[in-house]
Amino acid sequence: MNSMTGYGRHTAQRDGRQLTIELKSVNHRYLDLSFRMPRAISFLEEDARKLLSARLSRGHVDLFASYVNTRDDAVTVVADMTLFSAYEKALEELRGKSDLEDDRTLMALARMPDVLRVEQTQEDAQALKELMNEALSGALDEMSAMRSREGQSLKVDLLSRIDELERLNGVIKQRYPDTVAEYTRRLRERVEELLGQNIDEMRLMQEVAIMADRSSISEEVVRIESHIAQIRESVESPEAVGRKLDFIVQELNREMNTISSKSQDIPITQAVVAAKSEIDKLREQVQNIE
Repeated sequence: MNSMTGYGRHTAQRDGRQLTIELKSVNHRYLDLSFRMPRAISFLEEDARKLLSARLSRGHVDLFASYVNTRDDAVTVVADMTLFSAYEKALEELRGKSDLEDDRTLMALARMPDVLRVEQTQEDAQALKELMNEALSGALDEMSAMRSREGQSLKVDLLSRIDELERLNGVIKQRYPDTVAEYTRRLRERVEELLGQNIDEMRLMQEVAIMADRSSISEEVVRIESHIAQIRESVESPEAVGRKLDFIVQELNREMNTISSKSQDIPITQAVVAAKSEIDKLREQVQNIE
């Protein structure tokens, strides 16, 4: 089980090229990818997107890339001879119309605007793809390891809360028969106050049966037990289980709400309140799980 929060960074170097990939991931309902890449390697975005999508299921992931090319053939300097000749012709014209000393040099003319321009040479696409794969895979490995470590911490906390929820559900399950018995006793006492000892036992039992049917929480208790078992099974799965856990936790909350609405018993109400507190904490934790 993995968290959706993580960080990874890796630098790949080869043949005078250096590419650094930095990954940051946080919670998100789906897989949401964001890229910041230099223009020289922007054509690799689709390859990076495929690699990330193959290894991640959920989370907002920011990718930051920095690239340096120190090869001798990384840049070329191009001379604009047409512009150079135009500058030279213009200076000749100025020399002929003034008494100023002609101190022209080749370097002076080369410094004239746009006579020389630096151009980036076309990058080797295949070499950059291989560099990207190495850098991104390394950053992903580091981020995934961090997400896995945090996921194990979340798992421990989640299971401890599931244990407490199971205990509270057991309290509710054990307490329910007593509520029927107490209702029967209170109903009998009230009828006796009104009618004395002339109690119609059949009618009394019918009223108790109606109450027991309306307030029965057996189905909810059993479903909660099933949901707890599903959560324990899911956290051991190698697959991404965040969405599944989110759904189960919603179902747990719904079952507890139903029990709360059916029962007027104070001990059961107290157990439900404590259980809903644990479910709320479960919901918060599940939001972090991939």
